[in-house]
Amino acid sequence: MKWDWSAVSGFMPHFWDGLLVTLQALVLGSLISFALGLVWALLMRAPTRWVRWPVGVVTEFVRDTPLLVQLFFLFYVLPEWGVTMSALTTGVVAIGLHYSTYTMQVYRAGIEAVPPGQWEAATALSLPPVRTWTAVILPQAVRRVVPALGNYVISMLKDTPMLMVITVLEMLGQARLYSQQHFQFTEPLTVIGVAFIVISYLASLLLRTLERRLVR
Repeated sequence: MKWDWSAVSGFMPHFWDGLLVTLQALVLGSLISFALGLVWALLMRAPTRWVRWPVGVVTEFVRDTPLLVQLFFLFYVLPEWGVTMSALTTGVVAIGLHYSTYTMQVYRAGIEAVPPGQWEAATALSLPPVRTWTAVILPQAVRRVVPALGNYVISMLKDTPMLMVITVLEMLGQARLYSQQHFQFTEPLTVIGVAFIVISYLASLLLRTLERRLVR
């Protein structure tokens, strides 16, 4: 098999377009999953079961159904109910919603790991609930869960190729389209594989740096 550098150069403009879409989906999906996961975790600590029970049912349902099914549902079924989003927006929402049910469990573990003495100290100081959470509990909990959240960022990156099924041309979608048009598969797919490795490695370095800073 001969390596064709002309195929690489021809594919690169498509690669950069796909890379931009992949990074958009990753960053926005991660932000949604982190924010929504924290909301789920806090709601699961609500004093009334009429809040906890619906949240538990919804998150369990989302976590137990495949991301691919959720993508199809959001993209093809919601428009029948009058809710229409672009393909990329649908993908970002699906990834963020799906992974928020996992980050919820990470936040719950971090909150439960905060020593009881911290809660008692906040009570002794008569801190209001909002101040207790924002100034005492959450800063300690988040420090503990950064590594686990980082693992889900890598998982989200590796799931972005699923967006291809709803017409989003991320990196793999661009490689597949180029390969079918030019009958050259080795070079585009190799470039994509290397790109995923590099992005995953850089994301891991960034997360480790963030973890070290938070531990100080």
